[in-house]
Amino acid sequence: MLRELIAAPSISSTTPDWDQSNLAVIEHLHTWLEALGFNCEVMPVPGEPTKANLIATLGTGPGGLVLSGHTDTVPCDPQLWRSDPFKVEERDQRLYGLGTCDMKGFLALAVEAAKAFVDQPLKSPLIILATADEESSMSGARALVDAGRPKARAAVIGEPSSLRPVRMHKGMMMEAVRIEGRSGHSSDPSLGANALDAMQQVLNELSAFRTELQSRYRNSDFRVDVPTLNFGCIHGGDNPNRICGHCELEFDLRPLPGMSLEGLRDAISARLLPFGERFGVKLEARPLFPGIPAFETPASSELVNLAEKLTGHKAQSVAYGTEAPFLQQLGMDTIVMGPGSIDQAHQPDEYLALDQIQPTIDILKQMITRYCL
Repeated sequence: MLRELIAAPSISSTTPDWDQSNLAVIEHLHTWLEALGFNCEVMPVPGEPTKANLIATLGTGPGGLVLSGHTDTVPCDPQLWRSDPFKVEERDQRLYGLGTCDMKGFLALAVEAAKAFVDQPLKSPLIILATADEESSMSGARALVDAGRPKARAAVIGEPSSLRPVRMHKGMMMEAVRIEGRSGHSSDPSLGANALDAMQQVLNELSAFRTELQSRYRNSDFRVDVPTLNFGCIHGGDNPNRICGHCELEFDLRPLPGMSLEGLRDAISARLLPFGERFGVKLEARPLFPGIPAFETPASSELVNLAEKLTGHKAQSVAYGTEAPFLQQLGMDTIVMGPGSIDQAHQPDEYLALDQIQPTIDILKQMITRYCL
């Protein structure tokens, strides 16, 4: 199964030249799970004719367990790989290939674990969920929230965590501030409205906002225990002797659990928009994408306690974002836990170690037994 999934390219990217369909991966999973007796629904992603989610359900009734993975991968540089990224190669007790750990490997292992339950009467359903575009827009997960499906008692998202349960991660916002001024000859400032002068004040204001956030919010469960705001790139102007007529800043903000994305955007707009009138420029603050909310499942939750017992590891926090907050919005007790290391994700020669395979299947079987039998 893993060989076939890896051989079906499904790169998702905000760059159209890189972006690909995930339908071949969905069709493989659909075929395998339907043959096992799952009721399979292919859910097209609105506005994305070549993208879909798969909701495969074994059994009926309330409650149950979702095993969730995304079907897409990041782009890759084949020339940097020792082997073909789209062919699984086994060497050094590892399986190499694009998506082996992030995260087509988990989908194959979830199907394998499910095989043990196809002839058993389930008291609650087992749902295998495969999503689109996690690596770019999260459009697949957002479509699920809009549809209000699937519903279950608990959900495990199999992102690579070295089989250590994750109950918390920061959110992610990517924002832009664009300033349109008026160019003119630099010898007379009154001839124009300098966008860079206004942007200097924007930078100062955002720096002050960052300091305030970090003084107000702190969570010692994270290695970087405060929200971060990173100035990523800035572009503006065209010549030293011209008044700068335009300037754009893009920045990244990582909120802690409990901080609202919309609340942060409202606060940023309230602080920055007055600079437009003050400097005689047009100022716009906008998101580059809708953002990923921060995620937290209580340490006392039943699912966290079960995962800790089965793995022998205390649930942790991580810096990367996942689909967990979206499944949580559907009312499910949610954790992130899967085979492979996040250190291998998005890297040349991505791999899944062979010694992660059987432990993953065993843990998933025990979770299915707990929530579905």
